[in-house]
Amino acid sequence: MNLNISGHHVDVTDALRNYVESKMTRVERHFDHVIDAEVVLEVAKERHSAEITMKLSGTKLHAEATEPDMYAAIDSMADKLDRQIRRYKEKTRDHHNRDGRRLDRDTG
Repeated sequence: MNLNISGHHVDVTDALRNYVESKMTRVERHFDHVIDAEVVLEVAKERHSAEITMKLSGTKLHAEATEPDMYAAIDSMADKLDRQIRRYKEKTRDHHNRDGRRLDRDTG
């Protein structure tokens, strides 16, 4: 996965970069077909926000969160993205039970 992390009105320190990367590995565990991810961290007065746009094979996912703390915003953003990825993975999964249908026809 190509991960691009940038900041608006905030310096992206190594600690922030490592924290975001660790959260993205959690997301990658659920779905490993991620092509590209762009994370933007922003600070405006007392508002810390984190947003991500992920390009998957066939679609884009976007999540953003605003919290009083940057690490809390990253956590919230990762949780939202994780839910979206699980929902997308469930939609793309083939739910047809071909063996089950064949057994129903044989017994009926």
